Amino acid sequence: MRAVMFRAYGPPEVLTQAELPAPVPKDDQVLVRVHATTVTSAECGMRRGEPRWGRVILGLRRPRRGIRVLGLEFAGRVDAVGPLVRRHRVGDRVFGFTGFAVGANAEYKCLPEKASFTTMPDGVGYPEAAAAVDGFTTAWYFLHTLARVRAGQKVLVIGASGSIGTYAVQIAALAGAEVHGVCSGRNAELVESLGATRVHDHTVSDFTASGERYDVIFDTVTRSTFARCRPVLAPRGCYLPTTGLVNNVHALRTAVTGGPRVRTGMSVRKHEALAQLHDLIAQQRIRVVIDRSYPLSEIVEAHRYVDSGRKVGNVVITV
Repeated sequence: MRAVMFRAYGPPEVLTQAELPAPVPKDDQVLVRVHATTVTSAECGMRRGEPRWGRVILGLRRPRRGIRVLGLEFAGRVDAVGPLVRRHRVGDRVFGFTGFAVGANAEYKCLPEKASFTTMPDGVGYPEAAAAVDGFTTAWYFLHTLARVRAGQKVLVIGASGSIGTYAVQIAALAGAEVHGVCSGRNAELVESLGATRVHDHTVSDFTASGERYDVIFDTVTRSTFARCRPVLAPRGCYLPTTGLVNNVHALRTAVTGGPRVRTGMSVRKHEALAQLHDLIAQQRIRVVIDRSYPLSEIVEAHRYVDSGRKVGNVVITV
């Protein structure tokens, strides 16, 4: 099967095309023929071996054998199932998240039946389904599970035009919150169309000087800090950063002190969020923003584009 591998950390050029044996599903596994996957900022960080502490998991000097084929999101068709599989059949259209196993930058991927994937809604294409998975489920985890955003609250989304951010704006708006976004001015119209009532252009203004106060600040790109955001958080407000080891310390400290709190974590098991996503896409209540699409053979160029920081929404790879 065709796949894209990396055997060393570095720039996009470390990615190489390869021919690998097609995987064979174990008794409790499903074999998916991948039709679409994506390139995310998280994967570009993995390719670079960043952050450095992450190499404890990825591999100290070079990527471990098990993660040399990247790809976190996928959409495709079930090609074979193990004898113990009950929920899926050959021919099912499915979409989901590979987790720490990665591996969706290839023609085939084996997953345990209990992994984070589900059937695709009728009428939804593979590129759209693949591009919906990680951004939506991460935003759902932070806003719904951790912050429990509800009607009447005021929510600020930093990085509102990115993959996670475009879904965060929509999820908060669907919950009945008043949503503000932070992004560059060129993307303000998009963010407003997704449900934001005000957009701060980070290239010309500072949202902390806007006079607003927020119940929730969700930093999808870790461009801020708790110290910077705390003055504009409500007394019982919540700061949600997606990354940063220091934020785990802040989360522990603010859990036992008064005032605004830090809540953070990792969205790994995505079954509940995927069920919500399935229904919202089927009802056309969630918009999937796709910036660019590349064939698998041009994945190096896709990584270059994501590294540039100009990505809006999602970058799709067709397999």
